[in-house]
Amino acid sequence: MLDLDETRITEAVLEAMANTPDSRVQQIMKSLVRHLHDFIREVALTESEWATAIDFLTRTGQMCTPERQEFILMSDVLGATVLLDAVNNRRSPQATENSVLGPFFRQARPSLQDGTDISEGLPGDSLYVHARVTDTAGCPVAGAMFDVWHSDAEGHYDSDIDGLNGAAMRGQFLTQDDGSVRFRTIAPASYPIPEDGPVGDLMRATERSVMRPAHLHVRVEAPGFSVLTTMLFRKGDPYLDRDPVFGAKKSLVADFVVDERASQHLEYTFVLQPLV
Repeated sequence: MLDLDETRITEAVLEAMANTPDSRVQQIMKSLVRHLHDFIREVALTESEWATAIDFLTRTGQMCTPERQEFILMSDVLGATVLLDAVNNRRSPQATENSVLGPFFRQARPSLQDGTDISEGLPGDSLYVHARVTDTAGCPVAGAMFDVWHSDAEGHYDSDIDGLNGAAMRGQFLTQDDGSVRFRTIAPASYPIPEDGPVGDLMRATERSVMRPAHLHVRVEAPGFSVLTTMLFRKGDPYLDRDPVFGAKKSLVADFVVDERASQHLEYTFVLQPLV
């Protein structure tokens, strides 16, 4: 224990944790130590670089409030959130892919009737959505809870719009007997992730875009199926290939069809994964 060098230090730390009573904690901590030590050796990390990293993490924590979680944002832009989602939501090829939940889901949302306009009169291009929920065999799933939320035409969610009382561009529906959900709203816009904190510094240092492509958030729950948390992205959005949180996926890109009156129409079928 006293005769340590840059190689033997790793085994010494692992040995010090050998009596950890919780086997899962021991497994996680041992793997974390190995990867961390290998990383330091691999890049020959300097003491000043380590101090910079500690300062970055400190500032990240100081940026967190009940309304803003900078650590989650950092997890998003490093791809950890999407990776965690993929590991924990493995689906059959027939089922709709999951995507990240994002920070704007609210438990307090209105329960609405089929066909409701959820825009609350906010300005923007009108959008009519006709969704359908099925199982992997193509059979409709009736009575599923279908949540939707999205930004306005300027990229703001209802919680960020001054003077707006109550919810807008969000709501919960129940699917009809044919598995369908219909509602009216306004088309969402692309918007930047917060860039005034440490994560913004990281994005600038790596010359990455902070713009999220326009999308609708959707969450579907039904007895006997895995919960689906996903998004629909507008085909042709210039930021599709540069989503800073890596949430955009090819299977989730949908065509927002524009008619002669400049109204947009969106149709999409969400396929739920049955529980084993």
